[in-house]
Amino acid sequence: MPADPHPSFPPAFPSASPPHRPHQPEQPSPPHRPTPTRTLHLGAAIDCGGPHAVETSLQLARLAERGALDFVTLGGGEPAPGARSGAGAGAGTGADSGAGPPDALGVLARIARGADRIGLLAAVPAGRGPGTAAEVAELDRASRGRAGWAVTPVTAVAGVAGVAAAAAGTRAPSGAGRKSGAAGGAARRAAAVGAAEAVDAAAAAVRIWQGMRASGACPPDCRPVVALDATEPAAREAAARVADIALVRADRPDAAGLVRAELRALAERAGRDPDRLLVLADLAVDLGGGELGAEPGAEPVPAAGGAGGPLFRGGPVDLADLVARWQRAGAVDGFHVRPVEPARDLERFVNGTVALLQHRGLFRTFHPGATLREHLGLHRPGRAAAAASGPPAPPAPPDTLPDAYGRLG
Repeated sequence: MPADPHPSFPPAFPSASPPHRPHQPEQPSPPHRPTPTRTLHLGAAIDCGGPHAVETSLQLARLAERGALDFVTLGGGEPAPGARSGAGAGAGTGADSGAGPPDALGVLARIARGADRIGLLAAVPAGRGPGTAAEVAELDRASRGRAGWAVTPVTAVAGVAGVAAAAAGTRAPSGAGRKSGAAGGAARRAAAVGAAEAVDAAAAAVRIWQGMRASGACPPDCRPVVALDATEPAAREAAARVADIALVRADRPDAAGLVRAELRALAERAGRDPDRLLVLADLAVDLGGGELGAEPGAEPVPAAGGAGGPLFRGGPVDLADLVARWQRAGAVDGFHVRPVEPARDLERFVNGTVALLQHRGLFRTFHPGATLREHLGLHRPGRAAAAASGPPAPPAPPDTLPDAYGRLG
């Protein structure tokens, strides 16, 4: 029999109406890697001594830049008499002189020319001089928005000596241990006074930068980042009003989390968006313990380091586990690490700890923008400002964006 040229097919649906089945939404596939609860921010100190301190600091900054760290901090001495420590610092200035510690702002000006992504924070004391705010503004202009001032109290120098001595297993030269009760009380009072001085200097700097923008002495988008130590309770209210970054010295995530919650509440009470205040744990690190610490199964915990804050001893993997655990707990927004031996510990931090965090999906692999505020997520308007502005306006040309947005590149 010949084949039917028009075969009949069964209907797509039977004549009877199919039973109604409620719509089942598609279930999202599980992620392949852990998703952080917030953006993790990382910074590192690159302080080093010796006759080649300037060149070594530049190499450390480039290393941190390759690891996509948000910023580096650098402390230093006073500028040499008659020397410029800003972007125009050249040969023969405090950046080169072997007469004392190189001036931090002069060295950072050189780093700005040799590294084009990493943020640059000058960790100089509040009493450095009346022109410090203007020099930071000049560094911000020369680095195209990557500068800031980590305002340190005068007592910070003694704290660094205490941490270095603890890492070496020796006694700090301050004679700690004699009359410990009285000395501890005096140290706490000195720390409180130093913190108040730092907050006052930061507030004054913000006012100076506002005046410079209004007078045209610096570009309208000149907004250097301000970092303050908020470990002392007396400094927290002012830091919540002024700082972009609050540094906290804590050896436990629950202690750091309590300070972070307090700072966010104080910022909101002051009319700020709390998400625009980043709280970073300030931690000295000694990564001389190889890939893993002495007890791989133990939970890594930093030890109290006296006036200089907590000290972490272990390997890069241990430190990565600590960072991940503190972030999961919502204790901090990131870490500022101070390597005990910069050349050794920063290399292990970037190529070990940071690389492992990137592999776990907990830290980015590139810089998200060109400015420090973009790295930190502080270039967008806060929630309060966005809510007050009403419905979004049509996008403006790049050269007419309002100053409230800060630097955009």
